[in-house]
Amino acid sequence: AGAAAEARFISSAKGKGLFATKNIRKGETVFVERPVVSSQFLWNALYNYRACDHCLRALETAEENAQRLLGKSSLVLPHPEQCSIRKDLHQQCPQCQVTYCSAECRQAALEQYHQVLCLGPSRDDPTHPLNKLQEAWRNMHYPPETSSIMLMARMVATVKQAKDKEWWIKAFSQFCSKTANEEEEIVHKLLGDKFKGQLELLRLLFTEALYDEHLSRWFTPEGFRSLFALVGTNGQGIGTSSLSQWVHACDALDLPMLQREELDAFIDQLYKDIEKESGEFLNCEGSGLYVLQSCCNHSCIPNAETSFPENNFLLHLTALEDIEAGEEICISYLDCCQRERSRHSRNKILRENYLFTCSCPKCLAQADDADVTSDEEEEGEGETDDAELEDEMTDV
Repeated sequence: AGAAAEARFISSAKGKGLFATKNIRKGETVFVERPVVSSQFLWNALYNYRACDHCLRALETAEENAQRLLGKSSLVLPHPEQCSIRKDLHQQCPQCQVTYCSAECRQAALEQYHQVLCLGPSRDDPTHPLNKLQEAWRNMHYPPETSSIMLMARMVATVKQAKDKEWWIKAFSQFCSKTANEEEEIVHKLLGDKFKGQLELLRLLFTEALYDEHLSRWFTPEGFRSLFALVGTNGQGIGTSSLSQWVHACDALDLPMLQREELDAFIDQLYKDIEKESGEFLNCEGSGLYVLQSCCNHSCIPNAETSFPENNFLLHLTALEDIEAGEEICISYLDCCQRERSRHSRNKILRENYLFTCSCPKCLAQADDADVTSDEEEEGEGETDDAELEDEMTDV
């Protein structure tokens, strides 16, 4: 079969891109990719969004998930057999009690990074260096979350545990890197105005918790900033939900018309009620580094999109249009609402969040449009952008 896509170098300005190696039909899966490393967001975990510590699979049943999001323990979901969660398979680390969805995930985590990061009996000790690092991060990075210091910690732990350290260092170095000025902008974006002092505090805590001489460069001020920027630029949001899995399964049921209408009405109402109670935070959320996905460039008229239909960290890239062999495969870094806005507004968001100006066919076609945002767009700008962007990244 062979891969349907491959990464190629385009130019020093654009870096790499992803190109189709054969004709791909609309609706086809271009590839399924597992991350090199991933991690749940810290506030998300603190608020009891229970996910496998390795693959982020949601651990609650769909009914428990709905009950928690609604704040209503009496809720009963119809068709419980459509829930895919297998609690009999869940396992904990015997030392620190973090939970995994399966023996395979527990083993994979142990082999890749968990030996270094296992807190053992110090799990609740606030003076443990790793706990101090996580606490400092949470105090700098409130929801909606876009990144996690633990993604960087798992990168370090992976190299520490690896027999072939150079292989992993090389694997991490293939993610696009930025100039010093751009790195500074990304860190500023992630940490806010006090970013210089905060970055130095994080670096000291990170060093105390994880220092390793093979990786000494990552712990210097420049190296740590680069690592931070790498995660900030390439981190792909991951969202999982046992409730949305259950809904998809219910949608596929072959039911008599009356029952179908009743079930659809029940689900619609459930989502309305949950939105009142929990807002837009429906999913277990985290982020990961994906080698192929990170090569996908942005277009305001994308021909592919990412999703997580398996309720874990496996990323599916699906074609939105027919794509011909040799054609570049692009995704959108903006959500649907943002894509409908003026070229000026779109590029403002892209420059602030990703440090580039878009030159896709849509932007080129609109190049002569006035560089002003209309009044109603002005009102829509500002605070909501990050939340919307985040939502798009983690849609299940």
